[in-house]
Amino acid sequence: MADLVTNFGKGRHVHYAAQAQAGTGGAQLVAVVLEATGLEGDDALQDYDTLAALLAGASNEQTVMGRKTLTGVTVTVDDTGNKTSWTAGDLVWADATGNPTGKIVIVFDPTGAGTDADLLPLTLHDFVVTPDGTSITASVGAGGIAISENAA
Repeated sequence: MADLVTNFGKGRHVHYAAQAQAGTGGAQLVAVVLEATGLEGDDALQDYDTLAALLAGASNEQTVMGRKTLTGVTVTVDDTGNKTSWTAGDLVWADATGNPTGKIVIVFDPTGAGTDADLLPLTLHDFVVTPDGTSITASVGAGGIAISENAA
């Protein structure tokens, strides 16, 4: 398993991040945590075009920790390196509990109030933690959206 851009998100994730950065129409990016048990492989996960379809598969959302809206979304164009990336602030779950986790899915919510059928999966990130009542932080790497976990 690895960090990856979904098939739907390829060529689009920077566009949607820019909309979230601008707050266009209430747009936002949301982190959805998936449980380790029943987690599908990357080949299957990257094929889903909505969060509703992803959650209708074998993978389960870890609902006890809850979804987090990404803040501080920033798109950076690197003309020297010929690339564009986006980043966001750290995600923190205080006193996290519930089932062990396996992945975080970053989804685009075009209105800020969409249903799972409206939420578009953009990226997937390994997030293997066992919540034990302590705070858990998912940090975004300086090079762009690359999430890792750090238990405190």
